[in-house]
Amino acid sequence: MILIFVVSTLALFVAIEVGAWLGFRTPSEADVSPIEASVLGLLALMLGFTFSMGLARFEERRQGVLNEANAIGTAALRASLLPSPHGAQSLDLFREYVQIRADLATRLLPPEKLAPEIARSNALQKALWTQAVAALAKDDSMTRGGLYIQALNEMFDDQEKRLTAARAHVPDSVLLSLYGIAAFAFGFTAYAGGIRRRHRRGPVYFAAALVSAVILLIQDIERPSAGFVAISQQPMIDAAHAISDLLPASGGTTGPRLPEPIAPSPGARPTR
Repeated sequence: MILIFVVSTLALFVAIEVGAWLGFRTPSEADVSPIEASVLGLLALMLGFTFSMGLARFEERRQGVLNEANAIGTAALRASLLPSPHGAQSLDLFREYVQIRADLATRLLPPEKLAPEIARSNALQKALWTQAVAALAKDDSMTRGGLYIQALNEMFDDQEKRLTAARAHVPDSVLLSLYGIAAFAFGFTAYAGGIRRRHRRGPVYFAAALVSAVILLIQDIERPSAGFVAISQQPMIDAAHAISDLLPASGGTTGPRLPEPIAPSPGARPTR
């Protein structure tokens, strides 16, 4: 991300120098102030539009983590009400399922390594569904079994919603257009300054660096697997510990050690 910021800032600086060079070679009686204001207004509009898109997707991913954690916790609690041995067996499956989700929450994995984890999650979902069907086969009038089926459906849906939100990004064409408009806007601003025979371009350089930082922030909140702005996965980790607490009372087996809760500290950022 730092490299992107440096390269984009240098590109804007080059555009400023080129614009100033052309401006000093243009007759000073030319009036380009209305065009300059229009170009800067277009840049501001594009920045606001793109930032709102990225922020909306960031909030969708954050809410997806909370919804999935709540759905897993609710389904696990209702699983403990199933008749033996389906309750204990389902909680064992939940232990492994939430372990996978917690691991994904605390480790940064490239897209090609996510496929096996997602496939394992889907396999565990099928196993949980099989246990639910077997429990209902013993007593198809069991109200708690129906509630458990409903909770499972919500959990399955929330996983797909979260995956869909994680894959959704602001199109690259929009970001490239934003960089192009920024380069043209600052180049034209320096061009207008050259026409007015202004040799000091410090404020233009500062504004260009600021806009480059804003564009970098948009890209950062748009990338859930890397960057400085990350979505807290604490709800998923809390759900993992809650299910771990359910296992001894239900006769389940003890699974691998779950990640420790994230303790907020100054300057520390949560992992995805």
